[in-house]
Amino acid sequence: MTAASVEPTVEADFTFARDEPFRLASGAALRPVTLRYALYGELNEARDNGILVCHALSGSARVGDWWPQLFGSDSLFDTTRYCVIGINVIGSCYGSTGPTSTHPDREGENYGSDFPVVTIGDMVNAQARLLDYLGVDRLACVIGGSIGGMQALRWAVDFPGRVERCIAIGATALSAMGLALNHLQRQAIRNDPAWLGGRYTPDAKPVSGLALARAIAMCSYKSAELLDERFARRPDRSGEDPNGSVMGRFDIAGYLDYQGLIFTRRFDANSYVVISKAMDNFDLEHGYESEYEALRRITARLLLVSISSDWLFPASDVRAVAARARSAGVEVEYAELESSHGHDGFLADAEQLARIVRGHVDEERSAADLLLTPEAEDRSV
Repeated sequence: MTAASVEPTVEADFTFARDEPFRLASGAALRPVTLRYALYGELNEARDNGILVCHALSGSARVGDWWPQLFGSDSLFDTTRYCVIGINVIGSCYGSTGPTSTHPDREGENYGSDFPVVTIGDMVNAQARLLDYLGVDRLACVIGGSIGGMQALRWAVDFPGRVERCIAIGATALSAMGLALNHLQRQAIRNDPAWLGGRYTPDAKPVSGLALARAIAMCSYKSAELLDERFARRPDRSGEDPNGSVMGRFDIAGYLDYQGLIFTRRFDANSYVVISKAMDNFDLEHGYESEYEALRRITARLLLVSISSDWLFPASDVRAVAARARSAGVEVEYAELESSHGHDGFLADAEQLARIVRGHVDEERSAADLLLTPEAEDRSV
């Protein structure tokens, strides 16, 4: 049984930097900037009941579409008490300013590969502009997994006075292996003949390259144990014979090909390049003298959650960040989500995750209230 998506109370666009450009960490600038956002529930009179949910690489502002298990009166995001805020990051292709947006200086043309490098910090700074517009001076909580967790940490460091609680799941600076895999994904896109230096048209996109990039990513999002359990060495379910033809696929190959195919129907290759690069460049010490100086700025109650089978962001790496934050004087807790889903565990085992973080969002509930029953759908970052 899977949870149905939840419709937002409000879904709209916010545009700023119409006159003064929005400066990026790279030194480049954007003008104007539009952010697509969605609200679930309503902000109270004091505007202090906002929960900012930051999405991962291919997510969107519509939090209820990809984390529906966490909505409802008996769930983590109780929209009768809190207002859940989802904001599509700059660089994405789901409504916010990104490579698919019209270039302000080129009539009828989009940015394409000319879209500048953006950082996780740039994304957070843009989100802060939107929260200013909504009248939200302080968030009850900011939460996210993967790149969303990177945003949550950046919020706690860059805007310490605006965050009461920060919950980051499966998020640290990428290891060399993570950087390597992201590089290969971008190379897969660039090596597609239809890439054309990033100046492809809507009718001739680098579909093959983007599909291969997604397939590589899926290998890093899942655990080896899960793939063995689901696919083992079985032939592809279409009836192909991997022993009788060099083109014959095993079941795991068919799964990866399918995941790549369906991804190309909803995502843009240039956006993939931009956001994965922002993921590469995430490091809390950027903009500060050291990571220690960055961490000691945090005043929020911090919860860092690792995923037991995650090898893209290993539990040991998340645990080490927690230890360094504690040494910097941060009130921090560490927890590990037991999941066989690998990095995708924060989506696939959402109910189990809710049991871990519930106390950080609603201290008045008892442990007995944390029990949730629906089985989570298998989703990907």
